[in-house]
This record gives sequence, structure tokens and C-alpha cells, in this order.
Amino acid sequence: MLDFLLGILSRGFGDNSLDTRKIDRNIEMLNNHTWFKDIYEDEKYHRLFFVNRNVRQYLQSTMRVKRMIKKEKSQRVFLVFLSKQLKK
Repeated sequence: MLDFLLGILSRGFGDNSLDTRKIDRNIEMLNNHTWFKDIYEDEKYHRLFFVNRNVRQYLQSTMRVKRMIKKEKSQRVFLVFLSKQLKK
């Protein structure tokens, strides 16, 4: 949660461009895990990984991605985040 808040704060002060290679690398790392692969291949979420700036910015953080790999709670937080992005 702290990462998410820091990400929001830093967007207001710094560069808000996205590093596509880093995001793609992080998605590739996550795709090695069944829980993520199921989400990634789900039609209702799949498009978000390519067009939603918030989702791509979330996945740009390697530290956040590694935490999702290690902690089930971070995985649940990510799924809630994706669900909220669907409603936008």
C-alpha cells in the first residue's frame, strides 16, 4: 500500500513517462506464476495490461512486482486494483 501511495505522490513531482521494456519484463516475470497467468489471460482484464496507464505504471515497479510474487496479500491487492481499473 505504501508503494501505491508513494507512486501517486511521485507522479505529481517527477517524470510520469512509462518504461515499456521494464513493464514488459515485469509482466514476463509475473507470467511465470499461475495466479498471474490466469488473470493475464482473462478477457476482462487482458486489455488493461496494454492500454490502462495506471495498470502499466503499477507494473513498472520491479519492487512491487517482486512483492506480488512473494506475498499472497500483494496479489490480492493487485486484483482489487485491476477490478477498480475496469470500472473507470
